[in-house]
Amino acid sequence: MSLDSIHAATSASTALGASAVSAGSGSDSEQRFLKLLVTQLNNQDPLNPLDNAQLTSQLAQMSTVSGIEKLNSAFAAMLAQSGASQVLQSASLIGRTVLVPGAELALKKGAQTPFAVDMPQGADSVKVSITNAAGDTVRSFDLGALPQGVKTLSWNGLDDAGAALVEGSYRVNVAAATGETKVEATALTYAGVASVSQGPAGVALELASGAKAALADVRLIL
Repeated sequence: MSLDSIHAATSASTALGASAVSAGSGSDSEQRFLKLLVTQLNNQDPLNPLDNAQLTSQLAQMSTVSGIEKLNSAFAAMLAQSGASQVLQSASLIGRTVLVPGAELALKKGAQTPFAVDMPQGADSVKVSITNAAGDTVRSFDLGALPQGVKTLSWNGLDDAGAALVEGSYRVNVAAATGETKVEATALTYAGVASVSQGPAGVALELASGAKAALADVRLIL
């Protein structure tokens, strides 16, 4: 006899006046199960008593469910503790500079502007272009073939003709391919870490630029 049949028999007993109860904690579930089981034993047919094998099976099922609930609770507590620990460890990044996915470059006159390209796999042809606020390409880099990994680069603030460009925001774009097949590549930029926070997706870094980055996105720490 299953738990459902026990619940049905108990609900049908007007002498006991039992009713269905909504699901609660693991302890509440155990108490309800035991109450239903005792009720069934008290109201079983003397000519057709509850089979010992069925009783043992039901007790084993309840024990398994209780064990799973306790395991889930322990795992949830472990995850919460791990998240808090990650936040504390990540706090050491505040004030540091990290290399994270991003396409925005802030050009300052007379200064080199470092950035990088992340190659999840090698490519025969990798080209980088830098565009201004209007979307016009001002500087191009033909990097040729690149292997898998991170390639660090630097821009001196000059356009393709060698003229110095004005300070401001620019954008870096990456195009990679092997033959006619496009290869995914990601532009990486440097940013200062202003603060860290714990979110639904894990630890998030609040960058000085106002953008956010996941802790797992950090490729390099300076």
